[in-house]
Amino acid sequence: MLLLKLTLVPVFLLAVSLAGKKWGPAIAGWLSALPVVAGPILYLLVLEHGPRFGSEAATLSIYAIAASEAFNVAYAWTCRSKGWVISVLVALTVWCAVAVGLSTLPVSAPLALVIALAAVLFSQAFLPRSRSAATGKALGRGDILTRMLAGAALTVTVTSLSSAAGPGWSGILALFPLIGIVLSASSHRAAGPEFVIALLRGMVLGRFAFAAFCLVLVMWLPQGDANLVFAGAALMSLAVHELSKKLVRRDPVIVSVATEPD
Repeated sequence: MLLLKLTLVPVFLLAVSLAGKKWGPAIAGWLSALPVVAGPILYLLVLEHGPRFGSEAATLSIYAIAASEAFNVAYAWTCRSKGWVISVLVALTVWCAVAVGLSTLPVSAPLALVIALAAVLFSQAFLPRSRSAATGKALGRGDILTRMLAGAALTVTVTSLSSAAGPGWSGILALFPLIGIVLSASSHRAAGPEFVIALLRGMVLGRFAFAAFCLVLVMWLPQGDANLVFAGAALMSLAVHELSKKLVRRDPVIVSVATEPD
């Protein structure tokens, strides 16, 4: 399982980076919303603590969509005038404040879905749009390697904290904005704020697939085989993700992010 923690997220970050190169930041953001980080975390929680623990954690993960969208909105607006360090600090502060508030709510799947939907609609309405075509330096091998190493380190850290935090905070930490931090900061450095804004806007529609994944866990984990339930949740997530792809509007930003030798 440690090997999975160390390899799964870095490989996915590599795929998202290459997707950004080929299809643009909107598609890269859309892909990054798949439950590749939270899915394995929730599965580990079920193995260690049982299906009811996992079901409750999955409910809080749906709530946590609101915290992730708060991170995205805060980063998008901050990055227009500040560098990536300040943008990450501001966005993480906002994420923590929202996450603490969510942790006090009752474990209710219907309420979680309502809050998650409200957060997605808020992001759609208030995330800034790219003001002009952005240009930035090519994304080098060192940038991609940094993304992958950061992804591995943060995955191990979050999963370690999750297993000892109880179902409430475990579910919230499962959706810690790992990919958002890594992709936003590295893209900000490499291509500038306009690329980041388009990337973050692309993440919004991907939340539906994550919510569908968690909802299957909430409904079926307490009475079903965990492996089958997770397989069904993954299939549901992919199906919803495919439907949401038709709604992705490509951002007009065009950025060169081709890999190049260091």
